[in-house]
Amino acid sequence: MTEASYTGLTRDSWAGVADQLLLSLRPWSSPDHARIDLPGQTSAYGPESDSLEAFARSFLLAAIRLHGEGGRDPHGHAEWYADGLRAGTDPASPHAWPRPDELGQAKVEACSIALGLHLSRPWLWDRLQERDRERIVGWLATVVGEQYPPINWVWFQIVVETFLKSVGGPWSPADIDSGLVVHESLARDHGWYADGPERAFDHYNGWALHVYPLLWASMDPSLCPAGLEAVWRERLATFLRTAVHLVGGNGSPLLQGRSLTYRFAAAAPFWMGAITGATDLSPGVLRRTTAGMLGHFLDRGVPDERGLLTLGWYGEWPAIAQSYSGPGSPYWAVKGMLGLMLPADHAVWTAKEEPLPVEESDFTLELAEPGWVASGTRSDGIVRIANHGTDHSVPGDTRADSPLYARLAYSTHTMPPMSDAFWAGALENSIAVVHPELGASHRNGFTAGGDQTSISATHWVRTTEDQSPRHGSGRAGSVVAGPAVAMGSLLKGSHEVRAALIDPDADLDPAWSIEFSGWPLSGHRPPADSLPEHRSAVRVGSGELGSSLTAVVGFEAAEVRRAKDASAVGGHTAIPVLTGSAAPGRSYVAIVSLAGGQPEALPRVEVAGTAVRVEWADGSTGVLDLPLPSS
Repeated sequence: MTEASYTGLTRDSWAGVADQLLLSLRPWSSPDHARIDLPGQTSAYGPESDSLEAFARSFLLAAIRLHGEGGRDPHGHAEWYADGLRAGTDPASPHAWPRPDELGQAKVEACSIALGLHLSRPWLWDRLQERDRERIVGWLATVVGEQYPPINWVWFQIVVETFLKSVGGPWSPADIDSGLVVHESLARDHGWYADGPERAFDHYNGWALHVYPLLWASMDPSLCPAGLEAVWRERLATFLRTAVHLVGGNGSPLLQGRSLTYRFAAAAPFWMGAITGATDLSPGVLRRTTAGMLGHFLDRGVPDERGLLTLGWYGEWPAIAQSYSGPGSPYWAVKGMLGLMLPADHAVWTAKEEPLPVEESDFTLELAEPGWVASGTRSDGIVRIANHGTDHSVPGDTRADSPLYARLAYSTHTMPPMSDAFWAGALENSIAVVHPELGASHRNGFTAGGDQTSISATHWVRTTEDQSPRHGSGRAGSVVAGPAVAMGSLLKGSHEVRAALIDPDADLDPAWSIEFSGWPLSGHRPPADSLPEHRSAVRVGSGELGSSLTAVVGFEAAEVRRAKDASAVGGHTAIPVLTGSAAPGRSYVAIVSLAGGQPEALPRVEVAGTAVRVEWADGSTGVLDLPLPSS
């Protein structure tokens, strides 16, 4: 048994991957190193923005390497990036970067540059000539007084101005104070943050809203208000107790939320726990968690044969990206390598890897802030969530669903399809009223009911009318109202008992139907299906993974929905579906299952009015009380 008995990854392994990522970018750079023009789909902000993004994000990794090695630099990262900094901030250079006051995305990348300069200061900044420093300061200083959206972006201004203060440049205490106020407004209970006023719970909790505050507090402790760092440390420790349950036995983070192309950046908050000591997770669990995420991608062809991180999840698949992401965007994955700041003798590198929660035992865990219940099964390493609290929206919003936020369930082993057709209507892991012309309804803007229930004012949206950039939220367009539908879940082990109740007073079109759709399975070959003659159950399988839907009450037919080139994890996607006629006051209940290998026995389910009673295979019981919807 080695210390890395689960993943085989040592600190040297991590360092080798980091250096490979950096060296593989060099063939794509301009002679002065200011531009890194990577192949791939251009972002909405154009090639100059994308080039800056690739430079800034990879520079942060170079700085992490320099910091962790005490300046030892056999590959010459410091001088290579110093050349790029000189040219990029020289207004006379043909490769001068767009400034933060000229381009919104440059506000983001300025933070990586400033943080990188801070982390590598003795080996890069301190060795620059004065005129080069002045130009860098001049470029960064254009953030001062600029307006930033009230989300994680406020940290981009705070970090830059703190670095500027440290080198005698211009800065604004008011900018920092206002940014801290915004950050505190994003805090929720149990260590969670929402990235804005909406129910925007996703990986930005970890790779931005937990990471930047504690890194910043170490940049200039005099700027941090008394007691606030202690609050942040406690939030991180609390968050990590939950977040560690959301990593699958295969090392994958939960496939939910935007910017998934950052991949193993999801390891960043765990590294912050190790760096700051703000966690009660053991060093062995921290090591297993972070290495599991990196190893998950290394084992699946990431980086690619050119050594590049592409827009995708495993291979290149640009549809996963939001419109703000260009070919350099995936290099924010470097946040997941923050552990390389720690020396080789740090406890997290010397400890033996210890099992993840899902590798120790089955669990069911309630996550109140995002409105999730998580279920992990040791036999297959799958972590699933049932979602009745997150949609990247607010109650009453009538935009379309975002596939990455508004689905009823997500897991570490399946990915929501994200082709154009799947943005237009909820076609997997959903309860939808189906219109003969407009397709499946949306639940975005639902009212959370507590106890894993929600009430949706279902609606249809003509999303083709919305040509605005896609930043993660649902699409807009003219709206057609549908009936109110109460929805609820009981989740344990491999099975979710999913239920719906249509408003008894709803005025329904006889042509409308209701459908439950299950877990999407994607692979390189079409997943096999099993469709019994009695049409009360349907199952699809891809390798060792199986997805099934079993009707309890309310359904008349079962089918398999198939799509090609709709998922980043495989070209063929299959989804089990149950359908029934839509009737006022009718309850619909099904068992939604996702398992590797042989799942445990199905639970026994009884329906009495709005109450759903469940007896699980282990003899435990549960009751789901659906709230009464009203139009």
